[in-house]
Amino acid sequence: MLPTLIEIIDISIVNVSLDHIRGSLSAGIDESAWTITSYLVSNAIIIPMTGWLSRVFGRKRYMIYSIILFTFSSFLCGSSWNLQSLIFFRVLQGMGGGALQPLSQSILLETFPIQQHGIAMAIFGMGIMFGPIVGPLLGGWITDNWSWQWIFYVNVPVGIISILMVIFFITDPPYMKKMKMKIDYWGLALLATGLGCLQIVLDKGQREDWFSSGFITVLSIVSAVSLILFVIVELFAEHPILKLRALRNLSFSAGNIVMFFAFFNLFGSIILLPIYLQTLMGYTATLAGLVLGPGGIATLFAMPVAGRLVTKMNPKSLLVFGMIVAAYSTYLMSQFNLHADFNTVIWPRIVLGIGMGFLFIPLTSLTMAGVRKEEMGNASAIYNLLRNLGGSFGVAFVTTILARNSQMHQNRLVERLTPFDMNYQIGSEGIAQVLRHKGFDSVISDYGSLGVIYERLLRESAMMSFNDAFYLLCLIMLMTVPLVLLMKRGNAAAPMDMH
Repeated sequence: MLPTLIEIIDISIVNVSLDHIRGSLSAGIDESAWTITSYLVSNAIIIPMTGWLSRVFGRKRYMIYSIILFTFSSFLCGSSWNLQSLIFFRVLQGMGGGALQPLSQSILLETFPIQQHGIAMAIFGMGIMFGPIVGPLLGGWITDNWSWQWIFYVNVPVGIISILMVIFFITDPPYMKKMKMKIDYWGLALLATGLGCLQIVLDKGQREDWFSSGFITVLSIVSAVSLILFVIVELFAEHPILKLRALRNLSFSAGNIVMFFAFFNLFGSIILLPIYLQTLMGYTATLAGLVLGPGGIATLFAMPVAGRLVTKMNPKSLLVFGMIVAAYSTYLMSQFNLHADFNTVIWPRIVLGIGMGFLFIPLTSLTMAGVRKEEMGNASAIYNLLRNLGGSFGVAFVTTILARNSQMHQNRLVERLTPFDMNYQIGSEGIAQVLRHKGFDSVISDYGSLGVIYERLLRESAMMSFNDAFYLLCLIMLMTVPLVLLMKRGNAAAPMDMH
């Protein structure tokens, strides 16, 4: 769990330190954002290659290489002397970190018998679910109290401990030893190009106004063509990078789709919530972090319970319960308004934490139940790739909804603000009188009243767009519930043929 935890934390820890990094390295906002994008791109490219690279180097050896690269590049990130060097080292960090999640998961699922998969995934899931929560909190505290360099330096001791633990406690089964095989160069190039371009499109799309930007349009076309060609090449390759035939198993495919939309919901909501709190409710970064934190704690309590229940009852029932609870949490968030108190905003986040705790373990158990141990690395790579892409698509979706719907609601509200509307007349005159009592002349008071009304209009339209985004996340989560019917129970699923 340790290397998985530090890798996931590093996805989100830089976000809160971006202003400090930008100021320290004399970079603009768009330039500094590449420190996040570069990591996500290299991370997304490596994840699906993990199973193949494990067969090339041997899994234990490859895991040690990955943790060493991640740890050393973390030290180099903290030692960066300009923005270009930081971006380059972040690429290396993403290359080292991308393999850590699927490798850790496949080792756990192979080491423990299927009856103990629930407990194993509960331990692993604590890292998966707690990372996105603790990342921003840890990043903000370290940046405020030390410096932004330390958000990278703290990885070094944890990385060293992880390396030693892998050396002493992890052993390779015979089928995961180093193998000689022909390298699939075409698959390698197409995968890197397709996923790299896709990740940049998702990260930069809204900022560049999507397809009105030539840059985004070209990258989207390149990504689509590359990924289509990749699928064709992999289906006929002798030693494919990713064995896509695994998706012929209906239970495995359904599980991957559910995981995609579960992280779509999770990342979408944990991006929206702090933005709402800080831009509309006046919360500080620390207070916004305190709203997110209890959700992570709720997940930590829910996961061990789910891990024990998954062996004693139908895991499909637990999965449906988790999905409905997660959907309900985003429905509660869609009811927020400009007068919500602290307890009102913290409760839905706790509900989401409970839902995700009960969702992750039965979903992983059901999805991987029919996978043979020899193919666990490949299946885990596909599973983790779709989980990460779900998070990226979720963030891109909610930021787009937020921007577009805010404009739409603003236009609709403006239509009602006319001099012929009685409420508008009473409101603007009342504000103007208050300003005149404060010593402003009549002209300034009249213009000031319009400014106050317009500021309120902007806040209301933004609030309505947040409600829309949360409500859509709820609907999308509910729409994936029927997919559970396609999944087989863990002990009943037949071994999966991926050849």
